[in-house]
Amino acid sequence: MGLYKRLSPKGKPEPKENLEFSKATTSLYKRLTPKEITFVVNEIKKQRKPLKGFFEKIERAQRGEEIEIPKKKPVSRWVKTGVKGFDELFEKGIPRGSSILLAGGAGSGKTILGLQLLNYYASTGEKCFYMSFEESDTHLIEHMESFGWDVKKLIKENNLIIKRFNPFDITRSVDALLMKEKGELLIDVEPIIFPENFKPSFIVVDSLTAIASAFTGKEENYRIYIEQIFRLFEKLKITSFLIAETEQVPKIFSQSGVEEFLADGVIVLYNIQRGNIRESAIEVLKLRGAKHQKKIVAMQVTEKGIVVYPEQEVFGRVKENE
Repeated sequence: MGLYKRLSPKGKPEPKENLEFSKATTSLYKRLTPKEITFVVNEIKKQRKPLKGFFEKIERAQRGEEIEIPKKKPVSRWVKTGVKGFDELFEKGIPRGSSILLAGGAGSGKTILGLQLLNYYASTGEKCFYMSFEESDTHLIEHMESFGWDVKKLIKENNLIIKRFNPFDITRSVDALLMKEKGELLIDVEPIIFPENFKPSFIVVDSLTAIASAFTGKEENYRIYIEQIFRLFEKLKITSFLIAETEQVPKIFSQSGVEEFLADGVIVLYNIQRGNIRESAIEVLKLRGAKHQKKIVAMQVTEKGIVVYPEQEVFGRVKENE
């Protein structure tokens, strides 16, 4: 019997594609053991099961019956930090899409806070990207694991990417693409920042200080580049945390001063020396579009990460050390 003469159950010629697929399937089953066939059939049933309910709903709708349509969960305009005690300093949270400067001296916990924030967001299914211009990704992963965070699981699920960059590569790119006219920058910074096919909702840049050091003697180029970075994050509605190195009790909160002007918020971390010991503290210095408590409170780096104590004010001790 010819290929087109074979009839389907309804008496119509069966399409060539269906016959060829049927032949291939029959050939495949001949090569499988009964146990393997059972496994394949069960897998097919699993895949079809979710579709069964979907088609049943369509049939009910066609009959005029009312069906419940699941509503898409709205994206909150506010984001929490997930840091124990810290969220109590905010009335509602951090506005989604904000650029936040994490400023503080050496050893104040800026990198730990950045890692802890992305660990929390990635754990909730958000796409997160940690850009390091100093420490290697291997060292940062080990650092996260030391707090008991399952970072490798988050990376495997493609919710977290940690990548090290060379700040001098950025300098060379900017120098090559900066026009002679002062202040005019024709550069697409997105390929420099994001991995292929990965659009993060949250990002940490660690640190602006390392980037600035690569622009030594070219401060104007640095300011132009940083402005482009902030504009990119705003355009793509990414909630970003940008780390900046300062003095232990800072009076300015960024390398050039332009960063704190461009940022929507500034969070300051302190590492205060008192006698022979150092105490940690944290402050929400500013946050556009959101109410927050204006006080410096105690903070501690524990074996599970940073913990903030919103009721323990340390302003007096900070002022004493200025």
